[in-house]
Amino acid sequence: MTINVHHDSDNDCLTLHLGEHFDFSMHRDFHDACLLSGVKARSYVIDLGEVTRMDSSALGMLLLLREHAGADRAEIRIVNARDELRGTLRVAGFDKLFVLH
Repeated sequence: MTINVHHDSDNDCLTLHLGEHFDFSMHRDFHDACLLSGVKARSYVIDLGEVTRMDSSALGMLLLLREHAGADRAEIRIVNARDELRGTLRVAGFDKLFVLH
């Protein structure tokens, strides 16, 4: 599994550290970590610090997480994205749906 999951129970925050490729090959692991972990956290952090490649299925996975977390009420931060990934997220309008750090 290329996802490292940490739940901070004090702040009720689920942090996902993703591996080098955030693409369709991670769909099952991402789904299991976010939706089947048994934890529906108050907030989520998606750490893209190690990600060098992201495809359209990654965007879909982020949207599924957003729905799971409460859509407009969701508190999801995407952190440590490289410039090219941050650009992709902005072009897709994800800067309006998520907090980009």
